[in-house]
Amino acid sequence: MKKRSLLGILLLVILLIAGCSSNVEKVDIGADSVELSQYPMTLTDSYGREVTIESEPMRVVSMAPSISEIIYYLGASDKLVGRTEYCDYPEEIQNVETAGNMMEPNIEKIVELNPDIVIASTHFPEDAVTALENLGVKVVVFVPEDSFEGVYTVISVVGKILNKDAEAASHIETMKSTVQSVADRVSGLDKKSVYYVIGFGEYGDYTAGGDTFISDMIEMSGGINIASDVSGWGYSLEKIIENNPDVIIISKYYGMKDSFVAMEGYNTLDAVKNGNVIELDINKIDRQGPRLAEGLEDLAKAIHGADY
Repeated sequence: MKKRSLLGILLLVILLIAGCSSNVEKVDIGADSVELSQYPMTLTDSYGREVTIESEPMRVVSMAPSISEIIYYLGASDKLVGRTEYCDYPEEIQNVETAGNMMEPNIEKIVELNPDIVIASTHFPEDAVTALENLGVKVVVFVPEDSFEGVYTVISVVGKILNKDAEAASHIETMKSTVQSVADRVSGLDKKSVYYVIGFGEYGDYTAGGDTFISDMIEMSGGINIASDVSGWGYSLEKIIENNPDVIIISKYYGMKDSFVAMEGYNTLDAVKNGNVIELDINKIDRQGPRLAEGLEDLAKAIHGADY
């Protein structure tokens, strides 16, 4: 049971962050695509749908953890009436009713919550969009571009939708300031090779390939992603051993580190022998949300340690 539970969690994490490799059009909304906090506003979402928002939404259902975090960071939590089962930050979000998850939304519950708008992201199914629209519920879906900068666009557009444009711009500037601070501090430091663990063991090895936003973050934090030569999220133990990274980044959740360092093959790596398997709150990194700059800073500290 424990192994099946861990497998389910690992598959969920892989699905959540691998969505940016899908064929869904990534959101790319310029500053002039939506008039700043003026209604009605019309925008095009990641499914290529033109959506008109007639007035400021006062009741919002979020169908992605990253969207929920954005709503809180923009100071619009009073508008949030529904969330997914996996929206877990900040802690007070536990008081908001759940309506399924991003892959299997509870249509009946969403309708019952009577939202002015549903804001969804990666993996929200098109048939769910159609079903909700047929029931008179307005839906927008934003899948961020698979780059660090993609998060800025989503924060900006959610701010515009919720009449929190100024707050969105302010938070983006704060994030950019943190990013610049990290860049300044890692400049001139020796680069270290890094392996980012998403999944491992009998179910396969998963990491962030060179075309992912997490790979961008590793490079931005002064590391060298050993998986930069592959696309997507699949990898192998043989490749990890061959590249023998200086630092391994792994989730602090689910006891992953203990399992990783004890498992045959992984336990031969220099990073394991030298105590350089570093646990992080990977939700700050895997989710393209408002804490992504904090995640970048955590990565830099993990890679460079006291030198940072």
